[in-house]
Amino acid sequence: MRKPLLFEAGAYESLIAFPAAARREAGHELDLVQQGQPPDDWKPMPTIGIGVSEIRIRNQAGAYRVIYVAKFEEAVYVLHCFEKKSQRTSRPDLDLASARYKTLVRRRSRR
Repeated sequence: MRKPLLFEAGAYESLIAFPAAARREAGHELDLVQQGQPPDDWKPMPTIGIGVSEIRIRNQAGAYRVIYVAKFEEAVYVLHCFEKKSQRTSRPDLDLASARYKTLVRRRSRR
């Protein structure tokens, strides 16, 4: 069963700002996640939250990341999408993803 894909805050706008090739690859990888399969290149991001992972996209245009959480039964939530400019993920990108994860968890607990 395919889970719906939901974007937190400005994550969708960030994703559509990716170059076309990176956007296509991100779409393919997210489709895999929606079907319950692992993306081709990913890593867990436990510093952001339990069950949070990062899709890694590398192509001639640069390095791009999609941070998401798929552990919830109702949907795959995309927390943050960004172009990676250095070896380490920047603190502002980590903080933004973490804040969106916390907001998501709070919103879900109020249901």
